[in-house]
Amino acid sequence: MIWDNVKSVSMDMLAFFKEYITHMSIRDYVDIAIISLFFFLAYIFIRDKRAGKLAGGVVMLMLIRVISQQMELPTTYFIMRNIFEVGIIALVIIFQPELRSALEVMGSEPLKGLRMIGERGNPSVSRSVDAICTACCNMSKEKTGALIVIERNTKLGEYIKSGTVVDAECSSYLLENIFFKNAPLHDGAVIMREGRIYAAGCYLPAAPADHVNKDLGTRHRAAVGMSEVSDAVVIVVSEQTGTISVAYGGHLKRRYDYALLNRALTSILVEHDGEGKKQKTKKEKKVKKEKKKGEDENAE
Repeated sequence: MIWDNVKSVSMDMLAFFKEYITHMSIRDYVDIAIISLFFFLAYIFIRDKRAGKLAGGVVMLMLIRVISQQMELPTTYFIMRNIFEVGIIALVIIFQPELRSALEVMGSEPLKGLRMIGERGNPSVSRSVDAICTACCNMSKEKTGALIVIERNTKLGEYIKSGTVVDAECSSYLLENIFFKNAPLHDGAVIMREGRIYAAGCYLPAAPADHVNKDLGTRHRAAVGMSEVSDAVVIVVSEQTGTISVAYGGHLKRRYDYALLNRALTSILVEHDGEGKKQKTKKEKKVKKEKKKGEDENAE
């Protein structure tokens, strides 16, 4: 009996989709494409986060509701319907950290091109990368703990307020002095803005314990937490092992040396944010111009 009901429902669904597809217009295809893109981006966002497990549970409840409705199971359908009627509010509460992070990303990425105007081609960013790499390697040898946040598109004003504004030119000596064990600001994080050391002694949001390896300390949790709520690049030097790590996009990678760290920061801050691309475009235009000039001379 149950199998007959399932078979009947499947045939009805196939007939419905077949009938719907034959009468679809361009507007319907655009509508489906937008919804598909939305679900794909939602999947990418929650794939490696705690919300992924919760989303899986929600999908299971939705399937149970659909099946109970199609198979005419009144008690199960009644319970599922009432769960979903009050469940929207519960989902907003449960997913509050993830929703906030998603809205911050949506607010920053579309304006990325406009906000980067005036910042591209800034030589101080390139110089600061060398200073950061030198300071991190020196502190790694001495096993001096450090936490450096490099601000990008998402402004970190609320975290800067928790520290002390420095607004000084970036140098390896200054970074090492800030994180010296007896220095008054060594416990907090340094936040860099536009290639300058903007603030020190700042407090960062810590990631949940299950997002970071249990063997790692509070600096690493703070680094991952900051990278989850913003597009900042966060460098950590472990006080116990001297290991250099980089947190970016909610992921933590460890065991960097000078060359690897310099390459990673250059790739993200210089090339990815536009300076390297701009220089590359100029070079390509110059080569094309010279090539065209040579072809014209040969034609004459």
